[in-house]
Amino acid sequence: MIARTATGPLRRLVVLRHAKSAWPEGVADHERPLGPRGRRDAPEAGRVLAAADLLPDLALCSTAVRARHTWELASAQWGTPPPVRLEPELYGADVPELLSALRETPSDVVALLLVGHNPGLEELVLTLAGDGVDDALDEVRVKFPTSAIAVLAWHGTSWRGLEPGAALLTSVMVPRGRT
Repeated sequence: MIARTATGPLRRLVVLRHAKSAWPEGVADHERPLGPRGRRDAPEAGRVLAAADLLPDLALCSTAVRARHTWELASAQWGTPPPVRLEPELYGADVPELLSALRETPSDVVALLLVGHNPGLEELVLTLAGDGVDDALDEVRVKFPTSAIAVLAWHGTSWRGLEPGAALLTSVMVPRGRT
């Protein structure tokens, strides 16, 4: 376990990989919609987040159709969804680009939801997690499938201070909707 001095509030980053997409012929990657399983799993992700008391103050979401639809279906499960910022740079983003977007989050946001794509999200979780609860890190190393949710917690006075290895990976969940 990494020893840290707690400074600032306990912040929470919830990372949600978009739900399963379809692969329609002739449709550009950015425009791919959710497939049938994705349309079932995305609302379940929203229900899981609500049941676990993991609702965010703000969401950052890729502009890709499958990410936006994941956000819309998940957040529709909550009474009042938080504001969302659609961020074009999250589409296909690597870890430095994702960290840059996270660091622009206002300081008054304590819980942040990030909706995006692999491999960037998986690599981000592994980069930020200095440690993990139970087998959470091993789960992410093996696979971060569609609709996967990773929850990271860290102390900080602002999102600008989010650094590699600074967070604790508290849980990994993979919600699956019913047919």
